This record gives sequence, C-alpha cells and structure tokens, in this order.
Amino acid sequence: MIQKMLIASCLILSFTACKKEVSNKEPEADVDSSAKFSQMLDAYYEEGLQLNPVQATFAGDNRFNDQFPNPLADETVNKVKAYYNKYKEALSQFDDASLSESEKMTKAILKWECDMNLEAFNFKSDYFPIDQMWSINLVAGQLASGASAQPFKTVEDYNNWLKRLEGYLEWMTSAEAKMKEGMVSGYVLPKSLIVKVLPQLEALTVEDLDKHLFYTPVKNFPENFSDEDKKQLTEAYTKMVSEKIIPTYKSLHTFMSTDYLNAGRTSSGIADIPNGENFYNYQIKLYTTTNMTADQIHKLGLSEVARISSEMEKIKEQVGFKGDLKSFFNHVRNNKKLMPFTEPQQVIDNFNAIHDRMKPQIEKLFDVKPKTPFEVRRTEAFREKSASAEYNPGSLDGTRPGIFYTPIPEVTQYNTYSDESLFLHEAIPGHHYQISLTQESEELPKFRKTLWYSGYGEGWALYSESLGKELGLYTDPYQYFGMLGAEMHRAVRLVVDTGLHSKGWTREQAIQYSLDNEAESEAGITSEIERYMANPGQALSYKIGQLKIRELRAKAEQALGDKFDIRKFHNQVLETGCVPLALLEDKINTWIAQNK
Repeated sequence: MIQKMLIASCLILSFTACKKEVSNKEPEADVDSSAKFSQMLDAYYEEGLQLNPVQATFAGDNRFNDQFPNPLADETVNKVKAYYNKYKEALSQFDDASLSESEKMTKAILKWECDMNLEAFNFKSDYFPIDQMWSINLVAGQLASGASAQPFKTVEDYNNWLKRLEGYLEWMTSAEAKMKEGMVSGYVLPKSLIVKVLPQLEALTVEDLDKHLFYTPVKNFPENFSDEDKKQLTEAYTKMVSEKIIPTYKSLHTFMSTDYLNAGRTSSGIADIPNGENFYNYQIKLYTTTNMTADQIHKLGLSEVARISSEMEKIKEQVGFKGDLKSFFNHVRNNKKLMPFTEPQQVIDNFNAIHDRMKPQIEKLFDVKPKTPFEVRRTEAFREKSASAEYNPGSLDGTRPGIFYTPIPEVTQYNTYSDESLFLHEAIPGHHYQISLTQESEELPKFRKTLWYSGYGEGWALYSESLGKELGLYTDPYQYFGMLGAEMHRAVRLVVDTGLHSKGWTREQAIQYSLDNEAESEAGITSEIERYMANPGQALSYKIGQLKIRELRAKAEQALGDKFDIRKFHNQVLETGCVPLALLEDKINTWIAQNK
C-alpha cells in the first residue's frame, strides 16, 4: 500500500490515440510542437509542486519546505481548479498529428489527470478531512519525527519546519470547521472510525515536551549547530509545541470525542451520505482505472474467493491438518511457532533475511534494477496500532531511500506466516522496484514520475507476490499459504468493499465474511474493514490490477513460446511508469505483435 497523500491518483478511460508507444520506428513529431509540448509539461509539473509543496518535499525537492497551503481553504481550492482547467485548455492546443506516439500517451494521461481531479470537486470529501489512516495529520506526524522526508540538517531546515507548521495548524483549524459543516448536512464519519482517531490525537496532547513527537527534532540537533543556534531553536520549538501544537490538538480531540462522536453515523458504507452512490462509482473508476461496476466486481470477488479456497485446501492437507479450512485459519492465526519474536528488531531482521535469500534469483527475472536504496523500518508508535504495512517512496534523486514500514504493536503476537509475500509486495520487486524505476527514468516527463494509478501500482505489487517460488521463497508451506492468504485477502476485499459501499453491508457483516474466508487475526481484519470504510474503492485496485498483469503474462508466454523472456516482459510492464490498465494492455499487445 502507498500512502494516499503522497501521490496523486487519477484515471484514463480512453487510449485510442496511444496504442503504439513501444513502436520501434516512431513517426517523427513536429520539432517545434514537440518543444512547446515539453515546455508545457515542465510548467505543469513546476506549478503543481507549488500547489502541493509537501509532495515536492517527498519528491526530494526542498525549495518549498517552509510552505503548507491549506487544501481546505477556498483560496487554495480555487487555485487548484484554475490549475487543472488551465492545462486542460493548454492540451487542446496540441494536435495529435504533431506529436510522437509517446507524446500522445502523455497527452492522454494529462487530460484525464485534469478531468479526474476536476470531477473530484463534485463530491464533498473535504467534509472528511481526518480519519484513522489516510489523512494529512498522520503524514504531518511522520514529518515532525525528523525521520521522514522533511530534512533537519541545517538551521534553515529547522526554521522551515516551524514556518510549515503555521500552515499545518491553519489546516487543523479548518478541518474542525469542515467537520462541523459536515455534521449539519449529513457528511460524518461512522462512529467506529471516530473512536480510532481519538487516541491518535490524544497522543499529541501530552504536555511533557520530551515525550512529544513534534519536539523530537530538538532532541536530535546536528553536532555542527552552535550553542546559540541550539538555544534559539529550542526556545522556538518549545513555544510552537506548547503554545500552538498542543492546544490545537486538544481542541480537535475535545470536539471529535464529544460533539462529533455523538453525531457519528451508525451505518458503515459511503452510500449513506448525500450523493454517496455516485461518489463510490467515481472512486471505483479512480482506483481500478476501469469501467467495471460494483456488481461486476462483487461477483468477481466471490469467484476468486472460491478459487483460492480450493488452493488453500491443498496446503492444509500438505501440512497434515485435520479439520475444515476455517479451523485451519484459526490454527495459523494462533500458532505460537509462527510467533517467534520477543524484540521488534527481530521482525526487521527477518525481512532483511528474506531479501538476502532472494538476491541470487533476482537476476533471472529482472535485468533492470533501481539505484535508489531501500530500508525496512518499524512504523512510528503514534500511528502503528491503526496502520498497515506500507511503502514510502524514496526521493526523485535517490538520495533518500525507499522505506518499507511495518507496524509491530505487539511483538510477541507478531505472526510471520505472510512475511515473504508481504516483502515481495511492499518492497522488492513490488513497490520499491516499480516506483523507483519510474522515478529514475530518463525518458518520462517529470509529472509522470510521480503519478499513481492504484490499479497498476497495487496490481504490480500483488503480482510480485506470485513470483516467490521463482525467487527462491515459499519453500515453507506456511509461507506459501501466506501468499495464498494475501491473495485471498485481496479477493475478499472485492467482496467486502462493494458489500459495504453498494450492498448495504454493516461493518460487522464485512468483518465476519473476512473471518470466514481468511487467516488474518480479528484485530487485523477489523482494522482492514475500517480502512475500506475510510477510503471507499481503494481496496479494489489490487486484485483487478494483478489479474490483468497475470492475464497479459500468460498471453505473452503462449504467443511467443520460446521467444518469451520474463525479464523483457517485466521491462515492458515497468518502463513507462504507472499507467492505467487499458493502456498497459495495449502496450503489451503491441510488444507481442512485434516479437512474434
């Protein structure tokens, strides 16, 4: 999973002009038009960074590290709308006949980027500025720790963060105001999500500064800071945290734990809010990059759950377990042999050991690998109880590593049965390869290096899990069961996400369906269901994308026979960056035709 705030999601619905990106002899474009097109793309990217300076920071561009424009403010909203309308109009000035095939692809991507972001304003998602998993305050906490993208190496860095916090505090105040507006018109979170937000806010009301997350940079001054600088910054951070950060968090916590909690809805699905059905349809398109309906996806999920269950039965028999599959889930969930750790570092060490085991085989599947370094880290304490494992991309220049965060709230209860598949998904060759190779590309325009289409990106990561045996993993049947469990988890998502948001399912129904069909713990499943409630449609992207990539690989293997090279196939999938699934299919079909 990729953190939602860091990467803009979008959709492309039509690609008729873009089917020959991989052609070996691309028609020559009009040189003058091509230069102007490139200039327009650079301007789009540059202006986008100014509108979203936090994204610039995560990309490793530090020019705007002191800025935090409030995305809830009318002024910012109007600027964003004007930005997308401006570039939608600019695109219309370029005739396809004057562009290369690659430029036509980029034009289509940018047009739909504009269209989808503009369409988002039709829905009142600003009435839900805070939830337990996806919202800006959680990213701000990461930045405040000093261990994320916001640099704390110079005095200027420290002062930049203080200035950025002023904008963040404005957002916090606006978030409370927006939620109050939402209460009046029926836009409120379910109570079950509100109660998960409260401890996250309360943790940042602690008055002991040595224990406060936002005071952490003061405890980690670089050695080259002068005593005067340390004194000045200590005073400034003490004032900021004591007089502004803590009171703002207290106010928000008080509001959400009283008035907002009392107004929280008892229903679980997004269809219960005004215009909720249309919003869910938008979310499906956004995250799957398809025109599939909720009903189609629900039926596909039921079919996949049945197929994977039959594979799980084979593993149950292989390990000699007597009993039905649901009993086997409980056996796996509660097997103390699969919970061997007593210290959080042992969990990190285990992931690094998985990486070491697969290194000798990686060359057989990939001949292009990223230069960006990679690390495994524990999820920060303030958010790990509600967090899932996730990948945080490295900087565009590769100086900041890609980071695989894993939550370890109770180390003695940490179950290892799915660690191999989890590493393949979040780390290598999953998100780390796909995102880093895109960012390092010398062919893609800048804005495409930070695009995120969840159907492709999460589809690739789930497809990567299926490569375990080819990479020397899954020799332990429990680890292979972990892979099946992870795939089942994504199949179940198709059923429960659509169940919650289009078929009137309750939170409890969704939890029970998951418990009946997968081996995750009840606590883990509950957290997952609440994740789907907070961001409808996102959970659909994994399985839809994975099935498409597997379908394309099988098609290429059958068509090319002995000419099929898995490394070249992976290059084709990865080289043009994150793209919608229809465009990926066109690209692979063209590659197959050229290599027959």
